[in-house]
Amino acid sequence: MNRRDKSVIKLLSLLVIASVLLIFGGQAMGEDEEDGGTIVFTKPVMSVVFEHKIHISQGLECDSCHDDIFVMETGVAESKDDFTMESLYQGKYCGACHDGETAFASNTRCTTCHIGVKGFNKMQGGGKSESAGHH
Repeated sequence: MNRRDKSVIKLLSLLVIASVLLIFGGQAMGEDEEDGGTIVFTKPVMSVVFEHKIHISQGLECDSCHDDIFVMETGVAESKDDFTMESLYQGKYCGACHDGETAFASNTRCTTCHIGVKGFNKMQGGGKSESAGHH
């Protein structure tokens, strides 16, 4: 085997290893697959953040919410006509736990979940950073 053939084999080997790491390494190294990651609801209002990690750290299991309160499929809750704050106040969706007894009430601490358009843009890496003291 000449030097050119060896270089081609090395390059192909590196490409195969890199491909395997890209495909499987993200699941092994990342937490999103394990903990469900971050969900950003953009309907009916922009933007509400749900952090699986926070809820898991409080001792909740996946089946605490899935599939009775939330279907484990992207966009299903947002597509429902009753996915509103009024429904939460009545104990649906997040309001099943955020009732003021199990967890803080859904009509308190609004900015814990509601980050708005500016917060959404910052999460996406855009938007201007605000000066100190300005809103």
